[in-house]
Amino acid sequence: MTEGTDERPETVMAGDAGQATADTSGQAVVVAFGQTMKTLRVRAGLEREEFGRRIGYSASTIASYEQGRRIPSPRTIERADEVLHAGGLLTVWKEQVERAQYPVFFQGMAKLEKEALELLMYDTHVVNGLLQTEQYMRALLAMRCPPLDQETIEQRVTARLARQDILDRRPAPLLSFVMDEAVLRHRYGGKDVLRGQLEHLLLIGDKRNVEIQVMPVDCEDNAGVNGPFTVLTHKDSKRFVYSEAHATSTLETDSEQTVLAAARYGIIRSQALTPRESLKLIEGLLGSL
Repeated sequence: MTEGTDERPETVMAGDAGQATADTSGQAVVVAFGQTMKTLRVRAGLEREEFGRRIGYSASTIASYEQGRRIPSPRTIERADEVLHAGGLLTVWKEQVERAQYPVFFQGMAKLEKEALELLMYDTHVVNGLLQTEQYMRALLAMRCPPLDQETIEQRVTARLARQDILDRRPAPLLSFVMDEAVLRHRYGGKDVLRGQLEHLLLIGDKRNVEIQVMPVDCEDNAGVNGPFTVLTHKDSKRFVYSEAHATSTLETDSEQTVLAAARYGIIRSQALTPRESLKLIEGLLGSL
C-alpha cells in the first residue's frame, strides 16, 4: 500500500487486470496452509473425525480446510495449532490466510478497517457490510451474477461476520453510517429478511459509538450524488478514502482528497435525518412490513 504525498495524489487500485494473479496467489496460500495442517494432523496420529471433534468441526469441514476449498477463521487456526502442538507452524499463516478471505479488491481496506479510529460510511445500494445480518448477506451473495459457488459464499459470509467485531471492539472506534432511504426499502431476500435487517439496525443504532442516519427519498439536496464511499481514519491519524464499483476499488491516500471527502461526508450527514429521526423512520418501515 502506498502513501500519498502533498506533491502527487496516489491511489491504490485493484481491478480486473491484476485480479487473476492475485486470486491465484490467495488460493495458493490457502492450499499451502491446508497441506501444512494435514501434515501436522497425520503426524499427530489423528483422524479427521477426531481432530474435527477437538476443534469443533465436522470431518467434512476439516477436509475442506485441508484441500484449500474453505478458509478457516483466525480463531480456528489458533485452536488447530494448539490441538496439534504445532508450536506456531499454523499460526504463522494466520494473517495471510485471513487476507485471502476477502475479494482481492477489498483486502487493503479490510486490513485498515481492523485498526481504524473512525469510519464514516455513505451507502446508496445496500446496507453496509458492517451492519448486515447473516440472512441479508446470504440474500445478496445469492443474487450475484455470474453466480458464486457455495464455498465462496460461505467464505464471504464468514469474513463479513468477522469484520463486525469492530462494533464491539475496545477501545471503541467511532462509526457513522448514512444510507439512502431506498436501501431500507429493497426487499432483498424477501420480507422476512428485510424485517430482520431493520430490527438489527435498531439494535446497532443504540450503541454509543454508532450513529445511523437516513437520507430521505424526498430530500432536495444531497452531496452524495456521486455514489457511496468510506472515509477511514487509521490509528496513526492518517486518513484514507475507499470506494468501489463492480470488481474495482480505489483506496485514496492523498491528503487533499481525503480532507475533501471528509468535508463532503459532513455535508451529507447534515442533509440527512438526525440519528433519532432516522431510527424513527426505520421503526415506521418495520411496522409497515
